[in-house]
Amino acid sequence: MLASERIIVCCGSGGVGKTTTAAALALRAAEQGRSVVVLTIDPARRLAQSMGLTELDNTPREVLGVDLSAGGRLDAMMLDMKRTFDEIVLAHTTSERADQLLANPFYQSLSSSFAGTQEYMAMEKLGQLDAADDWDLIIVDTPPTRSALDFLDAPSRLGAFLDGRLLRLLLMPAKAGGRAYVKMLGVGFGMFTKVLTKVIGAQLLTDVSQFVSAMETMFGGFRQRAEKTYRLLGAPGTSFVVVAAPEVAALREASYFVDRLETDGMPLAGLVVNRMHHSDGRSLTAERSLAAAENLTEHGEHPLAAAVLRVHADRLRLAEREARLRERFTSAHPDTPLIEVEALAEDVHDLAGLREIGDALAGDERLARVG
Repeated sequence: MLASERIIVCCGSGGVGKTTTAAALALRAAEQGRSVVVLTIDPARRLAQSMGLTELDNTPREVLGVDLSAGGRLDAMMLDMKRTFDEIVLAHTTSERADQLLANPFYQSLSSSFAGTQEYMAMEKLGQLDAADDWDLIIVDTPPTRSALDFLDAPSRLGAFLDGRLLRLLLMPAKAGGRAYVKMLGVGFGMFTKVLTKVIGAQLLTDVSQFVSAMETMFGGFRQRAEKTYRLLGAPGTSFVVVAAPEVAALREASYFVDRLETDGMPLAGLVVNRMHHSDGRSLTAERSLAAAENLTEHGEHPLAAAVLRVHADRLRLAEREARLRERFTSAHPDTPLIEVEALAEDVHDLAGLREIGDALAGDERLARVG
């Protein structure tokens, strides 16, 4: 996948190592000779820390310390959705309208905190990176799973928003123009605006109306670019990697997303089950281990050995529980490729740790166990 794909999208619920997986894939591809950019839209800044960067922003920055002997390169960036929105406004409208929009209170709220804006701007940024053609491979680290589904839904949600009745009604003043518009709608619209003003407030209604008027010429471009990027996600050269932890909620989310990708016809590379626990001492069962620990405790002998036996029993039980959860997933999705990555002793915080994860994902080390 790393040698052939153009876009890899990593998705999964929060706290499962999705950002680390994306960074490890990016580093491995770069050190194998590809020119790679990794884009994170996860609000956490773990990616910057793991790659030794003090900050990530909306501009790709080169990651230092990468082995470039194979001719590759690695850049990293973090989505700034407001800045991306501002860049779109500046690029696709006149300077006068751009100034009106950037100063509009409703726009300022929409561009920084409106539900769905982050996912849509991620689609925009992915489209920009692809169009720039500066990299062989683009790796996207998405928000937690349900938000990642919003990432897929961004084009249709945007279309529904732009085609909404209220938005079209608010556009009518700009299209009809001043007094002619008021005369055309007459008393009915006057009553409507009074009710709407009471519900959302006169100032907000004014801000929204001005926002819609200034944005009118840009609506078609938004929809077209989003739909183009959506088609790119389903095209040859794109793969989705779902990341999960061996926990009930995380695997349920992974199952939900795998089903959704299949429904949408999106290319699924497989599932990474991260932070799995294994034991090489299975000949000593949990029951025998606990019985031995109890015997030592009763005789007041070897307290350290008794404690180790109990830890061994707990680890075996955890490994068995995780294996059952994994098998439950594979029984529901028998055709989904799956690889396990063992839990490390500490969090990944440097390039050496990312290389270790990359080796595990590729099956090069004992950390990886394929299912």
